[in-house]
Amino acid sequence: MSKGLITALIVIGGLVLIVLMFVGWGSGVYDNAVGAQEEVNEKWSNVQAAYQRRADLIPSLVETVKGAAENERGILTAVTQARAGIVNAKTPEDLEVAGRQINTAINLAFEAYPQIKSTENFQDLQAQLEGTENRINVARQNYNESIKGYNTFVRGFFRRTALNIFGDGEDFSVRKGFEASAEAQNAPKVDFSKK
Repeated sequence: MSKGLITALIVIGGLVLIVLMFVGWGSGVYDNAVGAQEEVNEKWSNVQAAYQRRADLIPSLVETVKGAAENERGILTAVTQARAGIVNAKTPEDLEVAGRQINTAINLAFEAYPQIKSTENFQDLQAQLEGTENRINVARQNYNESIKGYNTFVRGFFRRTALNIFGDGEDFSVRKGFEASAEAQNAPKVDFSKK
């Protein structure tokens, strides 16, 4: 074999090796970009799941608290009316009737509802609201972290070039993280007055 043929084979072999290494590197870049893209999609799905949990949970909790508060209001009304009967009693007979009414109201209240729970229910509701909003916030933060990792990966010059070559037209564009609405920057107004 001539020296020229051996040199040509070495050069061709070197070029084939370089092409294979480039293809291997490019497909690795593509696979990693797909993995980062899927992680971003998963994190956004987790945000959506947290929103759905809030939409499912909060209305039923509010109804439970409202029902308990309504029950307690009925008990309080019965006891208050019976007590008013004692205060407004003009004769011993009125006082005796009012006393029986208050005893009956209190006994019924404790039999039907042995522990007044509206304060506890409101505290539980508050804890659930806070916990739900914390879950949503953590899901949003995780989403933003995955966006950062994805964007850092796809924005590199050589990676972007490899994705253009090996991406087969797939969109590996930079993504935006979660952004709050413009109104969210203003602190919410807390108003307990009845309207």
